[in-house]
Amino acid sequence: RVSEVVRLKVSSIDSKRMLIHIENGKGGRDRYAMLSPRLLEVLRTYWMRARPGLWLFPGQDPSEHVSVRCVQAACRAARRRARLAKPITVHTLRHSFATHLLESGIDIRIIQVLLGHADLGSTARYAQVATNLLARTTSPFDGLSIRVIPPD
Repeated sequence: RVSEVVRLKVSSIDSKRMLIHIENGKGGRDRYAMLSPRLLEVLRTYWMRARPGLWLFPGQDPSEHVSVRCVQAACRAARRRARLAKPITVHTLRHSFATHLLESGIDIRIIQVLLGHADLGSTARYAQVATNLLARTTSPFDGLSIRVIPPD
């Protein structure tokens, strides 16, 4: 969630356990999100250049975190630079993350935890079933021993 990303602190990154600690997320709950090795590499490069203090992504005033509006504007600018025809938002990235995990065969309950959803229905609502996942699914019918007997 963009509201959680903007409030990340440098100390939120746990490179030993490869987790991101999200404090006081939606519903006032703390949770952990996965930290991919590639993202850690990007964050380390960013940290070496920017040397942020408390906030991982500080605002113009370094004592404040960057605003949600600023991140949304950066997303729109990236879309324009990439010359993408379809409109995207920060939430589109979250949706794509869930969809790609689902397409990779990750259990929806794992995706629920990664997204911080209290209710599985919230995950199922927008983690649309991808067509390639449907194509890889074996029909129970295929396991039946049925012999077709031609008519006389």
